[in-house]
Amino acid sequence: MALADRWLLPDGIMELLPPQARQVELMRRKVLDLYHRWGYELVMPPIAEHLESLLTGVGHDLDLNTFKVTDRISGHTLGVRADMTPQVARIDAHRLRTEGASRLCYCGSVLHTHPANMLASRNPLQLGAELYGHAGPDSDVEVIALMLATLTEVGVQDRISLDLGHVGVFSRLMELCGLEPQQQADYQDMLQRKALPEIDRFVAGLSTLDAQACEWLSALPRLNGGAAVLDRARALFAADTELLAAVDYLADLAARIGARCADVDTYFDLSELRGYHYHTGIVFAAYTPRFGQALAKGGRYDNIGRDFGRARPATGFSADLKTLMDLSGQLADQAEDVILAPAGEAEEGLQAAIAQLRQSGKRVVQRLEGEVDCDDRYRQQLVREGSDWVLIGL
Repeated sequence: MALADRWLLPDGIMELLPPQARQVELMRRKVLDLYHRWGYELVMPPIAEHLESLLTGVGHDLDLNTFKVTDRISGHTLGVRADMTPQVARIDAHRLRTEGASRLCYCGSVLHTHPANMLASRNPLQLGAELYGHAGPDSDVEVIALMLATLTEVGVQDRISLDLGHVGVFSRLMELCGLEPQQQADYQDMLQRKALPEIDRFVAGLSTLDAQACEWLSALPRLNGGAAVLDRARALFAADTELLAAVDYLADLAARIGARCADVDTYFDLSELRGYHYHTGIVFAAYTPRFGQALAKGGRYDNIGRDFGRARPATGFSADLKTLMDLSGQLADQAEDVILAPAGEAEEGLQAAIAQLRQSGKRVVQRLEGEVDCDDRYRQQLVREGSDWVLIGL
């Protein structure tokens, strides 16, 4: 790299400058306070861990997205976290070992080898909450409600669309249809791309499948939309109780969320396979018309703690706080009131007056001797009038 280019950041790596950095920090505190009020305990996992720990219970995609380094002390391979969820699972399994429900939250930087999408940075500020130790719909409802409350807390003004799916539908269909591993992988890839013509050709070429199985595989990518989708799914899957149970679970979940959050639109997608390698039940995401990607997303991942020796039910969500900040409308370019104080310590009562203003929450900058004024942030000036120090406008 040329000397003149050393100030450039790597592609996809972003930094925060004033005033955005402070706004993001204020939002971080605000959201973590919200989680505290809901009973969630804050954890701060390390930025790097043994690679095996970071990749426990997750899929191949996270492996590809994780930076690997060699620890010069032990010689072991370490990973720079690309997702904090496995770290929180480890904490629940081995550091806390709570017997009942455990509610944990976090906010910290993660690093990706590749951006999640064209709009994303490679160093997002991951914010999230996880609920361990409960397998029923109550915990799924709680974390979805908390996710929606997060968007309200940060000031997202747009109407939210809640996307609900259930990876158990795909898993059960693969079991019933008996596809070979490569066929499953091909079908899954086409589902994720919503490649309907390719899926139709793929299903037509499965000569060993009966008519019922072919109908299921062809219809699955088309089971998306409003509540009527669930009725279509019930009719399609009437012959299998496990598939019907997954559909009924989604219906019950949507009804309960609707009762709590009436201003949210619900959208169902039974072919949604986001995080299929570690999600075990529902998956969900929040969208807004102004942004092409999910604002926040999550799901149930009951198997994530198994490799840590303590399998516990788990559900949670995460979001990029910097993305939420950009969409919140709270970055209006308004100058913050800053008070300018004269230089030095000699004048009687000056330092006491500065300290009193700062203790009251005011922002005070003391002039440096010989400093040239080149900043228009100052709205008031601390001056001496008689024996008192007073504020005057600038």
